[in-house]
Parts: sequence; C-alpha cells; structure tokens
Amino acid sequence: MKKVIVGISGASSVRLGLKFIRSLPKEYKTFVIATDNAKIVSQKEERFKLLDDADISECTASGSFGADMMAIIPCSMNSLAKIAVGIADNLLTRSAAVMIKEQKKLLLSPREMPYCAISLQNMLTLAQNRVIIAPPIAGFYADIKTLEQMEDFLIGRWFDLLGIPNDLYKRWSGE
Repeated sequence: MKKVIVGISGASSVRLGLKFIRSLPKEYKTFVIATDNAKIVSQKEERFKLLDDADISECTASGSFGADMMAIIPCSMNSLAKIAVGIADNLLTRSAAVMIKEQKKLLLSPREMPYCAISLQNMLTLAQNRVIIAPPIAGFYADIKTLEQMEDFLIGRWFDLLGIPNDLYKRWSGE
C-alpha cells in the first residue's frame, strides 16, 4: 500500500486539500498534517490519520517511514518559504524536508497571488530541488463549467504529477 502525506497549510482553499484527500484511491494510506490555521479538518469524518503538526516525532518526520509522496494543498507562502530555506520547525515542514532529502515526490500548491519576487525565488529554489510547484490554475481546454469540475481538474492534474491514476477531468485531445 502506497503512503501519501497530505499537508494543509493556511486557512484559504482548505476545501481543495480536503477534496484531494477524499479523491485519493482507497489503496493509498493517507497521513494528514494540518497547521494550526487549517485545523478545521475532522478526523472522524474522513478516512485518514490526522497527525499533530506540533509533534516532530510523528512517523512522517523520518525518512525510514517510507512515504511515497507528499502534497501540500493549499501551501501558504509561510510554509513554502520555510521549506525553501530548510526550516523544519513543525511536522509539516520537517516531513517536506524528509521528502526532499529522500528524493521523493513533493508537490506544493501555493495559494496566494500575486507572487512577489521573494515568493518566486523560493519557488525557484524548490523547483531546482525537484519539488513540484503546482498552483491551482484551471485548464480551460477541459471545458470546465462548474466549480466542482474545476476542482476535479486541479486534483486530477495534481494526481497526474504525483503518478496517481485518475479520470477526474477531460484531457487535452488536440482537437
């Protein structure tokens, strides 16, 4: 069974992180880290293990845990900046640092705009370290008509980038 860590950082766009979790295939064991500003996640209603962001000794803080991938959706600029410069002061940033050092897939979905030069530099630093930077940007070729279709498109693209099979959106056919 593949292990996926999902981080929810910040308070805006938490809905996308939750829908990402709900859309994961059942064969993925899911571990969720929510920062204090994103603690609206309810462990009783979802099929995942909610980890304590303040507990640096949780399983995801170790490379020997063997997580296959990690996505932080949404990813606040604060968390992105910490990860970019190697600050691992909570479970979320420590788990991201582990994914980078273990050369595992790490996807960050920064949610704020516009991007300032500092944020862009942090994203460049992360991209140069094989981190996938994938903000929630709709692909209009997918014939999106509703908010739910847009969310499915975003989650489907994130799944594609992480190597998770899906049929959540209309793919480009070239026609």
